[in-house]
Amino acid sequence: MQFLFSDHTLDTDRRELRRGGTPVAVEPQVFDLLTYLVRNHGRVVSKDDLFASVWGGRIVADSTLASRINAARKAIGDSGEEQKLIRTIARKGVRFVADVRSALEGIEPAPAADLRRSGLHDSARPSLPPSDRPSIAVLPFVNMSGEVEQEYFSDGISEDIITALSKLRWFFVIARNSSFAYKGRSVHLKEIAEDLGVGYVVEGSVRKEGGRVRITVQLIDVATGRHLWAERYDRDLADVFAVQDEITEAIVAAIEPQLYAAENFRAQRKPPESLDAWDLVMRALSHYWRVTREDNMAAQALLKQAIALDPNYGQALGVLSVSLAFDAHMGWADAATTVPAAERAALAAIRADSEDPWAHLALATVYVNLGRLEDSLAEFELALRLNPNFSLAQGYYGLGLSYCGRWEDAAEAARRALRLSPRDPFSAIYSGVAAYAEFVGRNYDEATRLARDAIRQRFDFVGAHRMLTAAAAMAGETEVAKAALQELRRVQPDISLAWMASHLNRLPIKADGEREHYLEAFRRAGLD
Repeated sequence: MQFLFSDHTLDTDRRELRRGGTPVAVEPQVFDLLTYLVRNHGRVVSKDDLFASVWGGRIVADSTLASRINAARKAIGDSGEEQKLIRTIARKGVRFVADVRSALEGIEPAPAADLRRSGLHDSARPSLPPSDRPSIAVLPFVNMSGEVEQEYFSDGISEDIITALSKLRWFFVIARNSSFAYKGRSVHLKEIAEDLGVGYVVEGSVRKEGGRVRITVQLIDVATGRHLWAERYDRDLADVFAVQDEITEAIVAAIEPQLYAAENFRAQRKPPESLDAWDLVMRALSHYWRVTREDNMAAQALLKQAIALDPNYGQALGVLSVSLAFDAHMGWADAATTVPAAERAALAAIRADSEDPWAHLALATVYVNLGRLEDSLAEFELALRLNPNFSLAQGYYGLGLSYCGRWEDAAEAARRALRLSPRDPFSAIYSGVAAYAEFVGRNYDEATRLARDAIRQRFDFVGAHRMLTAAAAMAGETEVAKAALQELRRVQPDISLAWMASHLNRLPIKADGEREHYLEAFRRAGLD
């Protein structure tokens, strides 16, 4: 469906906005909002309408809503001062006031409510092409127990997954009432996907026998019919709600990286000249997860391209900030110039979208580099409130806690990151953070074990080699420490006591004597 207004064309099938014949870059969520306003032109759209249609029933802050409306205005040449196309109606909502007509039928499209009444709503609803922003539907889990009273449990699992996925924000989750319209019906997945406009579907089943429950779940790429991920969970039902929470957490944490990988695969298949801001962020993340200096630089180049296309793209700004801060932390770039750049990007991300967990993770990592540990912990905790399943934030939170000397809390945060995302590309770093926490707690054997785990996952991870060298030396494992130091010199040829002292002085270690404790470990290992 194409909608024409002013000198713009809004193509909902291709998800394109053009001014004249020139494409206009629009963030996916802003495109969704603009589409809803255009479809409902001529009537006042309330905040609740927008929450239901654009945010899948999730209520967001007024500042977030205002930023999206302003971005929609900017995309079509309007502004908050002029309001010639999108008008704010005090205490009521917003209204799209421009004349709109359909390019396909030559008539103005009816509002969504009229379409529903006329029975034409399904045919008019735009489908989501696989290459656009990911959109997902969680179908009601099938109750295989044969017990009607168990419906509440299978329905509860589905509803909790929908709620938890909605917090991830970088993709669109179909609201519960729309997904549950298919409960008890035998409908082909492709038909459901076309009806709801989604590229991915989560489906599953629940079987209860006695005091145990078995839950199976799978994530399907509807365009290809490929199963991206599947898992089975067997649990005792001593506490129904605790099991429900545990299973929901495990499923959501497993789904997110699979969607990232699938979206990056789609972006890799597109020609460079057709990449939009979303595609560039997906490509950037694929580099960022590799945890090398070269890949970090490649990620930053892609993120800067995304921001050039869309200066208010909150996630692109947040990921750029995190990447820059990681550069400084690893010693790959001059902290004196990199950290201020990371701070500017983090603050811009907060301004663009104050409810994006990446934005608060970015500010937290900047504060770590600035030595503002209490502020960093507050930002980590805010990121985790916004997305409790954000494994990267959990892992980095553990590092911040370690610098504060709270090694037990730090070790638990890092282990939680590993539990949330056991196949995470950053698992080696989470193991390294847990190892450092145990080292701070003087549990050298456990620190040695965790450092070895990190090295097994990423043999080139220099931080794990440093940790193994230090922990083995303090444990009195002289031969192990010497061998570890030899491997450390292979992955970091410039390592020396002077380098370590300089590196430690840059870290915001709060606990008294902890820098000297670390240096002493390297002296015992034989570093000079």
